[in-house]
Amino acid sequence: MAIVQNWLPPSRENWEWVVWAWQLFPVVTAIQWVTDWYPQGKTSIDSRWNMPGKWAWFTMEIPGFITLLYIMWSLPKELGLEEPLPWGNWTMAGMFTVHYIYRAILAPLVLNPSMSPIHPIVWASAIAFQLTNAISIGGWLGGHGPTTPYDWQGHLYNAELALVLWIWALLANMYHDDDLREIRRAAARRARKAVVDRLRADGKPTDDAAVDRECANSSVDKVYMIPKNGLFGWVLYAHYLCEWVEWAAFWWVGGWSCAPARAFLLNEIATMLPRALAGRRWYAEKFGDDKLEGRKAIIPGLL
Repeated sequence: MAIVQNWLPPSRENWEWVVWAWQLFPVVTAIQWVTDWYPQGKTSIDSRWNMPGKWAWFTMEIPGFITLLYIMWSLPKELGLEEPLPWGNWTMAGMFTVHYIYRAILAPLVLNPSMSPIHPIVWASAIAFQLTNAISIGGWLGGHGPTTPYDWQGHLYNAELALVLWIWALLANMYHDDDLREIRRAAARRARKAVVDRLRADGKPTDDAAVDRECANSSVDKVYMIPKNGLFGWVLYAHYLCEWVEWAAFWWVGGWSCAPARAFLLNEIATMLPRALAGRRWYAEKFGDDKLEGRKAIIPGLL
């Protein structure tokens, strides 16, 4: 059943148009090279329109894999395909889905102790990115790309190595994300200890309920420090770098001629690279360039 006729799932003509247009996305991101204004995360701003970080992140990231899976379920029916989609299609869909289950659900709602507010402009832009990317990749995987095991011949060159690379990159992404989380978890522990010490000095109860009440008005949303573990010893945005490696491996599985996977990687780089460079400037301004100890933004020794 089509949600939007000829778009969800996309017709061949519309899908080809999306894939072509999606390759022009770096032109849109060019604005990030002339301004550091990006109202999210460490560069979030005070605004009456701000959205709560956790739920904004969840709602702007989750449309991608849901749309992709819907297209893969519905498009074969629209095209009248009689055979199930081959395992290569579902392998790539699984890679995409696993990443975004972590990124869209587990990270914001379960793992992150807090998240800075997100401006609606960033929220809406992210949704547009997710939907366009899902139509591009989902259309290829759902029937406009390979539809039989024979179509994958020539694509899967050392796919096992690509999958191993993807798994390690995903785990490295999670590791570095958690290193950033630990900064706020440690800040929250210190704040809680300070409350306990104060209550004890005042002769007041220090049970969990009493401490929770005292901590209710405190926040670690805007607590930042220079991360130093793992690849953070060389770059400040190691989690970005690991994500690029993930999607490079994803493209490898699809084959170097897979335009949707290639566009995804290049578009991620186009939007994340200027943010990383701006983020390094933010770290240098906040902590001093000498405190960064020569760390680059995202590529060790280069950028």
